[in-house]
Amino acid sequence: MKEHVFLPRKLDVAAFARDAASLEGAWPAAEMQRLAESGAPDAPAAAWPAVQWRLRGERREPRGGEAQVWLHLQAKATVQMTCQRCLQPVEEVLDIERQYRFARNESEAAELDAESDDDVLVLSRSLDALEMVEDELLLSLPLVPRHEVCSQPLVAPADDLDAADEALEERPNPFAALAALKKGKA
Repeated sequence: MKEHVFLPRKLDVAAFARDAASLEGAWPAAEMQRLAESGAPDAPAAAWPAVQWRLRGERREPRGGEAQVWLHLQAKATVQMTCQRCLQPVEEVLDIERQYRFARNESEAAELDAESDDDVLVLSRSLDALEMVEDELLLSLPLVPRHEVCSQPLVAPADDLDAADEALEERPNPFAALAALKKGKA
């Protein structure tokens, strides 16, 4: 029997699961453009460690039911994001583990998705694993990246502080007009 050669950028998921195959490797973080764009401008993705990933296919055959196609994904990445406290780069380690069940069509996927907590995708002839890994890494990014303890507190430039003070001094008191109206009635 001829053994399949599986390509992660054009993965035949049904055959991959049928063969209970597995793939693993590393991609430069810079190849994941959307992930790279989410990083800190001071720390380009080209300097980040490579994204490590592993895929494993599985075919489950429940009693009295149709065979199920599953894909297991593991990935690990280290990204540099902008700390929202000090605005300096902060290292975030992303470690994900997901499993997907595949359905034959959209309606079956919607039905299975409503019935279970599993991630359900529509089976296609060619799956781009790099895109799938990137999607999962993006979903696992922290909403507000920050250091546990920032080494440098954010200090506003003196010009900005002076401008803010001047704006407060020049702004009229909103209740002054009410006071003037009240005095006019008395």
